Amino acid sequence: MNDTALRILMVDDHPIVLAGLKALVQADPSLEIVGEARDGRTALRLASSLRPNVVVLDISIPEMSGAEVARALLADQPECRILVLTVHEDRVTLRQLLDIGVAGYLVKRSAAGDLVRAIHAVAAGGTYLDPAIAGKVVGGGSATASRTPGAQGVELSERETDVLRLIANGHSNKEIAARLAISVKTIETYKARAMEKLGFKTRVDVVRHAAGKGWLSGQ
Repeated sequence: MNDTALRILMVDDHPIVLAGLKALVQADPSLEIVGEARDGRTALRLASSLRPNVVVLDISIPEMSGAEVARALLADQPECRILVLTVHEDRVTLRQLLDIGVAGYLVKRSAAGDLVRAIHAVAAGGTYLDPAIAGKVVGGGSATASRTPGAQGVELSERETDVLRLIANGHSNKEIAARLAISVKTIETYKARAMEKLGFKTRVDVVRHAAGKGWLSGQ
């Protein structure tokens, strides 16, 4: 057992899928699977006793929906990071889960290449949105970033722009600090300043803005 490894709880009701996901996680020595569950109630019970750093959560599970599990888990353990892993790619589901407070959203067809990266991103305090569906937070809906007071015509510094772009692409504060060769505290300052200038309140606002700017196509 690696005492420094991130503690991961896996939740999926399909045994074959769960086995495949576990194999992906176990290939990274810095990650340790401390438990697995196939229904919502078991997931909550295990999360309460195991205190994982990250819960990889399918939203279509028996007994409780993934959304219900996420809401209850974050109420009990606000420090826990939830990475939703799902086949659902619709905007309504994505926005509902982001509003609940999940830290990441990954579609299952992307898991083979992106699961481990997504886990590390959310564990480090970042937000991870699958590039395949991140653009779905743009357009439609009510309080969009494009209609946020002050969002149009606001000028960000080069550093503020860099920080928001990298956040929108799923990088953690720590990863951004390393990439830009500045401290994590400075990254947090740039992020807060940029969001204040733009009038943004949530990660959905940031991703909407990034998608509208064409920042989600890569880095």
